[in-house]
Amino acid sequence: MFALYCRDVRLALRSGSASALSVAFLLTVVVTVPLGVGPEPQSLSPIAPAIIWIGVLLASLLSLERIFFQDHEDGILDALIAGPLPPEVIAAAKAGAHWTTTGLPLILAAPVLAWFLHLSAEAWRWLVFSLVVGTPAVSFIGMFNAALTLRIRRGGLLLSILVLPMCIPTLVFGVDVLTRAELGQSPVVPLMFLAGLSFLSAATLPFAAGYALRANLD
Repeated sequence: MFALYCRDVRLALRSGSASALSVAFLLTVVVTVPLGVGPEPQSLSPIAPAIIWIGVLLASLLSLERIFFQDHEDGILDALIAGPLPPEVIAAAKAGAHWTTTGLPLILAAPVLAWFLHLSAEAWRWLVFSLVVGTPAVSFIGMFNAALTLRIRRGGLLLSILVLPMCIPTLVFGVDVLTRAELGQSPVVPLMFLAGLSFLSAATLPFAAGYALRANLD
């Protein structure tokens, strides 16, 4: 499993396009919003939590189709499924690699970009925590849906349509963490729900994705 995870991370870093494209998309979202609502702090600060989380979520969708597609096209995925590793382990390794190469760069970039949206200092402290805890759920949800749409040619649009509704709870709790922090309230409760969603996704979706992979490759 670890060897497969390292392989996928190495291939993604070698190309560099997925990470760079995701960060560039988040940057575009953050820069565009002040042009629409105005650059005043009183206009940007209340919506900053939602803008950051929506930007991270949408940026994560850009590379979901590549989780299985390239290996499927090359025939490598068939060999992996026929090998000693269970399909759910393969799915979990690929979800982890997606989070490392897409989610982690977004987590590193988000605090810097939050400064442009005048996110308050109280919420800024919790921004990284909420993204670290919440973004794994996005990767596992995306991995599961990528497995479902594996046989569909150019299924990127369908993949996004499937993933977005399933990520709404993660988005809601992620925004709530930052909103509560901005208001001086404790963000621990929504952060715990966010962690629960990530743990639940990591514990269940690899098995569902493994079943979908078997069905698609038979």
